[in-house]
Amino acid sequence: MISLDQVLVVDVESTCWEGPPPPGQVSEIIEIGICPLEVGTGVRGERRSVLVRPARSAVSAFCTRLTTLTQSDVDGGISFAEACSLLRREFRSDRRVWASYGDYDRKMFERQCAAVGVGYPFGPRHVNVKTLFALSHALPREVGMAEALRIAGHELDGTHHRGHDDAYNIAGLLAELISPVRSPSTP
Repeated sequence: MISLDQVLVVDVESTCWEGPPPPGQVSEIIEIGICPLEVGTGVRGERRSVLVRPARSAVSAFCTRLTTLTQSDVDGGISFAEACSLLRREFRSDRRVWASYGDYDRKMFERQCAAVGVGYPFGPRHVNVKTLFALSHALPREVGMAEALRIAGHELDGTHHRGHDDAYNIAGLLAELISPVRSPSTP
């Protein structure tokens, strides 16, 4: 049974390079940013960052410039399998609707789970906030998160390309998108 009291907003950061990955390396999740959104009130929960120790790649200088995460930071993280277990245990991710800005995060989880033999930590319901935002604002195309925040009249809260900050900002966008349909009697 899917619980609809919260949407678990997730944003991942992954190892990346300016060009193709070095031989033998693949892009993998190094940070899972999480921000629960209370559906009834639109209140965002605490933002959380789960650092994930890469097993098949290293953090490049380009990746550090983009995310601020260093190899040393993620070396102190937990394994991907432990991170997926944490999502299920602490956030009930397998029994909640989850959301991300675009399909990148969903596809990264699907690929990495398949590649390393870890069970997918989420339930079957995923909300693509990027598409929902473009549709609700009658935009001619989808826009990046920073542009969506600008269109919505908000400043970026935190550091762009840090999972926990991006998840918090995405949760704010989603809260506004679903607020017009909330009942006036909802607190």
